[in-house]
Amino acid sequence: MNNLQQNDLDMKLILDNIKQGDKQSYSVVIHRFQRKIYLYCYYLLKNQEEAEDATQDIFIKALDHINSFTYTNSLSSWLYKIAKNHCTDLIKKRNKEYESLKKYQVNKQQEQEHTYSEFIDECLDKLNLEERQILLLRSLEEYSYDEMAFIMGLKPATLRKKYERIHKKLIHEKKLGGKKHEESYRFGS
Repeated sequence: MNNLQQNDLDMKLILDNIKQGDKQSYSVVIHRFQRKIYLYCYYLLKNQEEAEDATQDIFIKALDHINSFTYTNSLSSWLYKIAKNHCTDLIKKRNKEYESLKKYQVNKQQEQEHTYSEFIDECLDKLNLEERQILLLRSLEEYSYDEMAFIMGLKPATLRKKYERIHKKLIHEKKLGGKKHEESYRFGS
């Protein structure tokens, strides 16, 4: 049995314990997925405090609904589906109609050096909410199109096409913006 299979078996045992009322075992789930869920929320919500609160809420929701979890999908994709729905609801509440994009200041100095984090923010700001979700799940979290289909509620073929369009959109933006960040636009297919 390889490490991945052992980890899956360990997680299944932990989940079975949680479903039987052992809430203390849930700390293992939180420890394993908290950072990834937080980053996903942060990149969608664009706010550290909101992402922290959302991450907490997501784990509370997951615990409240742990008995509805089935092993047909991974625990990770189930948590991301909860995160996607929760963040989408928060963005709707902010009345931004699925978009939480920052406007750039036109007079920003061109010679200012951007950190990698700022560069990611710039790329994500060019995308709508659904495009950001697809890009993050595929490029950052490296989910398969089948796993993404479960999370997003779309067909894998539709997601593959949308991902290709996002890739082309960002490449087009790079060409318009010059070669400043040329090395950073290498996305996985």
